Amino acid sequence: MPPEIRFARRLYRAAAIYGVIVLIPLYFVPVPDPYRLNLIGFAGTALVFQGMFWIIAHDPLRFLPLVALSVFEKLSFGLPAVAFWARGQGDRFSAIFGAIDLLLAILFSITWFRLQALSAERTT
Repeated sequence: MPPEIRFARRLYRAAAIYGVIVLIPLYFVPVPDPYRLNLIGFAGTALVFQGMFWIIAHDPLRFLPLVALSVFEKLSFGLPAVAFWARGQGDRFSAIFGAIDLLLAILFSITWFRLQALSAERTT
């Protein structure tokens, strides 16, 4: 197995496990009623993406289009969380998890480029 695929498989499995561990507790956080549905909706949608990460880990080349999509999934929380914290409108806790998502977005991007190159090699 090429190192690009081994790396992708490990990265996406680790991301899926990390995501489930971080997201499950959100269902038990006490939040005022008007915002509770938003938090549950966010957690549920994010958990669905953890399943997508697990699927990608199974066969990264086959699911290469989802690898690109996964970068945007990580940016969709990471960028606002860090930006709000930088403007003094967000808490440090969210910024830390946002920074982790930005790191994962970078790693997912690198993975996507490496797998694209591998895929091109195999078709040539």
